[in-house]
Amino acid sequence: MSLLWRTLVRMWGRDVMLYVGGVSFFAMLAVFPALAIVLGVYSVLLTPEQALAQASAFAQILPPAALTLFQSELLRLSQAPIRAISLQSLLALVIGVYAAHRSFKALFAGLSFIHDEETPRGFLSFNLLALFALLAAFVLLTLVSGLFLALRFARTELHLPLHLGLFLNEWTWASVGISIGLTLIYRYAMSSEPVSWCLAAVGGVAAAGLSLAASWASAVYVTQIANFGATYGSIAAVIVLLIWLSWNVNAIFFGASLTTEIELLTHPAGRKRLNHLVRPRRPS
Repeated sequence: MSLLWRTLVRMWGRDVMLYVGGVSFFAMLAVFPALAIVLGVYSVLLTPEQALAQASAFAQILPPAALTLFQSELLRLSQAPIRAISLQSLLALVIGVYAAHRSFKALFAGLSFIHDEETPRGFLSFNLLALFALLAAFVLLTLVSGLFLALRFARTELHLPLHLGLFLNEWTWASVGISIGLTLIYRYAMSSEPVSWCLAAVGGVAAAGLSLAASWASAVYVTQIANFGATYGSIAAVIVLLIWLSWNVNAIFFGASLTTEIELLTHPAGRKRLNHLVRPRRPS
């Protein structure tokens, strides 16, 4: 319980909330330009129907209201002429790359702050790290959307046994993919010196589980508890998407806080740093 409390206090530090807002805002700004980019790529390789199915497969992790907005935008883009999609993709590339790059920079800055990093990266290395993470995330999401579509086909068409059906479930592989991605982020992006694989993996698995739980909880919240349609009208889906993003960003920061607290307790250098911290965390 002591470890959990220190983790929550570190994650709920007042300055950390600023990073949550920054990551969520820029991620939301990058979502729909990213759709145009993805469909612009898919349109070269696939038919519009295949491109729509490919991109929709990955969207199942979104809350229902945000999923409706996501799918309607996909449908609009898939029915647009190829030339229009290409021009739109070019414009979206500029907007999407800028917003996504800023989102990763805010995320990594928040992780460094949570980790009490005393020697942060320089300007160039920090921006290059965010750009590399952006490119890797785009490739990973493209591959995962194709994997989700293949898993759905295998589960529905091949009539597999129950245990194989669970193995081929999208949520199973989403958990694995998120865990691996967050483990890499915690190891290489949270500190100028790599965090140990074991600690990064603990934080990655914890954050992945909490992220999927946050996706489920946000879906329950917006469909059964809060009536955003009555309050926000036509922009309710955008509000739902922002809530989903902020809850997932909090899950990522929880994993970082947990990794940091375990590092402080288990490593000699961490114990020394624990006794000499000059920036205590305060709950908001």
